[in-house]
Amino acid sequence: MYRLLFSLVLRRLDPERAHHLGFLMIRAAAAVPGVRHLLARRCSPPPGAGVELWGRQVPGRFGLAAGFDKDAIGVRGLVTIGFGFVEVGTVTAQGQPGNPRPRLWRVLEQDAVRNRMGFNNGGAEEVAARLRRVRATRWGREAVIGVNIGKTKVVAAEDAPADYAVSAALLAPFADYLVVNVSSPNTPGLRSLQSVDQLRPILVAVREAADGATARGHRVPLLVKIAPDLADEDVDAVADLVTELGLDGVVAVNTTVAHDMGEGGLSGPPLLPRGLQVVGRLRARLGQGAVLIGAGGITTVADARAYLDCGADLVQGYTGFIYQGPFWAARINRRLGRTS
Repeated sequence: MYRLLFSLVLRRLDPERAHHLGFLMIRAAAAVPGVRHLLARRCSPPPGAGVELWGRQVPGRFGLAAGFDKDAIGVRGLVTIGFGFVEVGTVTAQGQPGNPRPRLWRVLEQDAVRNRMGFNNGGAEEVAARLRRVRATRWGREAVIGVNIGKTKVVAAEDAPADYAVSAALLAPFADYLVVNVSSPNTPGLRSLQSVDQLRPILVAVREAADGATARGHRVPLLVKIAPDLADEDVDAVADLVTELGLDGVVAVNTTVAHDMGEGGLSGPPLLPRGLQVVGRLRARLGQGAVLIGAGGITTVADARAYLDCGADLVQGYTGFIYQGPFWAARINRRLGRTS
């Protein structure tokens, strides 16, 4: 039914407008208690489908990747329709409008998406205030929420550690884990921060800021998100830095610039082979001492299972949501639960 709706109606809408419309419907459904209850009964991951990580029970291994809910405005709805966890963001220290439109395109022949959004978001202070309200509710304390942070566009690369630290200090008190995003292709110069010499001071600054902002004895897990376009030796170098600094894990992978369709990063099925390679390489390099979140190209439960088989502890997606519809996450988590 959804594929028919997509073919006849949604694909004819501007992609960004369709995103906002669909997200509005999810949020509206979750705001009605009776509808929310019915959706939760249908979509919640089954008992035993989750995993315990960082002292939290994650109800389902499949979650929503950063980029969909940039400002943490729809966490309740997203959890209600079956995502085991939600990663909000990318959030920057200063609010920013992102790149000019158009900045989002469907690649229909590949069930893929190309974007050059440019970290459009309301800023760390605004998102922190919203997450504070979420965490004040019972459902909000139960939800597993990651926060993905990035560099403000107008901030120079040499000032990136301080910029990331501002976001970490504001957001760490409300995050089940933090992700340092240095791998989006849509902020000029950002991917150069993946080199270990530039990445090390950013991660150190974020760790110190997060520790300083949270209660004594509470350590927010810290991960770094990397691009699929890194050479294997650079993937190894990031893994070694994770070990050196005692980070909690890696999110792999972000969008790719290995395409000939113009500006922006490509997401969806074309990412799957490289994503699996990177996760497998990271697991071999890191051993079992770090958490890996596999992302990139997941459409089916078989794709998600392939990431888990390569060594991922959790998996997440975004592009498949556009092509598979609102019950996509519920289907994957329920089928993963039956095979776990």
